[in-house]
Amino acid sequence: MKDIQVILLSYSNSSALQQALTSLNLIINRVKGVIVIDIPDFLLKVADSFTPQAKTEYVKLNNNHLGKVLNNYIKELSCEYVLFLYDQDYLNSNITEIQLELNNEKQVMTYQCTIKNITIQRPFFIKTYFLKQNIFFQENEVPFKEAILPSWLSLVNHYHLILEDRGVISQLSKDASTSNVEKIKFIEKYQSKVPNQIAQPSVAVMVSNYNMANYVGTAINSCFLQNSPPEQVLVVDDGSTDESYKVLEKWIYHPQFKLLTKKNGGKARALNELLPYIETDFIVELDADDWLDPDAIFVIRDYLRSLADDVAVLYGNLRAWKQVSPGKIKYKGIRKGSQVLNKTELLSYTFPLGPRIYRTLSLKENKGFPIIDFEDGRMYEDVSILNYLLRENRLLYKDFTIYNVREHAFSITKKNPSSWSDFLKLLN
Repeated sequence: MKDIQVILLSYSNSSALQQALTSLNLIINRVKGVIVIDIPDFLLKVADSFTPQAKTEYVKLNNNHLGKVLNNYIKELSCEYVLFLYDQDYLNSNITEIQLELNNEKQVMTYQCTIKNITIQRPFFIKTYFLKQNIFFQENEVPFKEAILPSWLSLVNHYHLILEDRGVISQLSKDASTSNVEKIKFIEKYQSKVPNQIAQPSVAVMVSNYNMANYVGTAINSCFLQNSPPEQVLVVDDGSTDESYKVLEKWIYHPQFKLLTKKNGGKARALNELLPYIETDFIVELDADDWLDPDAIFVIRDYLRSLADDVAVLYGNLRAWKQVSPGKIKYKGIRKGSQVLNKTELLSYTFPLGPRIYRTLSLKENKGFPIIDFEDGRMYEDVSILNYLLRENRLLYKDFTIYNVREHAFSITKKNPSSWSDFLKLLN
């Protein structure tokens, strides 16, 4: 009975693709069809030389819309199961020794993949109707395409999961590049379990968005994919002229989400609009083009529990990524923070101080973010508020990394040396 649709994802070389296609002969009596998605142009040209026994279709992604392509394709399937293989994966002979089916409440079979001593689970064999009911995230909702299936898996109840432990999948080789290893480390956090603890102190996230429709979905979704979620996610759209509102309205019915809109007036004014709505002890500032690790709020709460009363802002390190092209992101490294004790050290900090976790009371006592004369208060709002808070409070550095900075061509945070010097002249 041909009851399995096979989907091969993101194969990067001809040897791996041919090995994967050949390995399907081990279960060919059950394979209804094969679709190969997201392969480079040169592979499309040589793919015709491969002669798998099953009907095979090749799909090139447009604008890297992997989640959308998968959802649309799965929606039309009539077979009982979908089997996923990923770049370098192929079936080995152990597949003939297991009962390849899912019974009772089990909906998803996973397998373990290890790279550089980091082990993650990947969804491998899934009931088609379950995929139709639980769709994948879109590309603008996760930081990179490799996170689409793991982020989906993180939301599946463990009662529906079964781990395949016979080792039925092998890899022709393993991508141990720095960027890929960092992506695997991030994906691992989707699957990490945190102890049951009282969610104290309470933490919210605030986001000001202006024309970041391509990225703000990833920022917001990273707040809701937390293994210890924040109590509030507060967002203000600062008069965007792109498709930002269309992206943001997806979450308007979520009980922890609040969306405000206003005429464009700069980030400081926008964030101040959110102040009356903050109900938590602390609030994390998240830029609309950045994103949080899945364990960010858990890690932050752990530090906040022992925070001294005179500390107004907790901060740590930043993990930097470069947006090389639509859908392609490259790891750049960790920007390790350091302790700032005074205004001189603040102004000589070599990159934006962050992530910034504010004590809500300190922010409100300062009446929010100062609107200074420079550029009508539209730039360097982070330095302005930290400078004000340093007068009566401390900033505290701790060595943790849970915040991801995206460098891209449209970033408004890139400092212009001449404007920075003008700003310093006006800073009290």
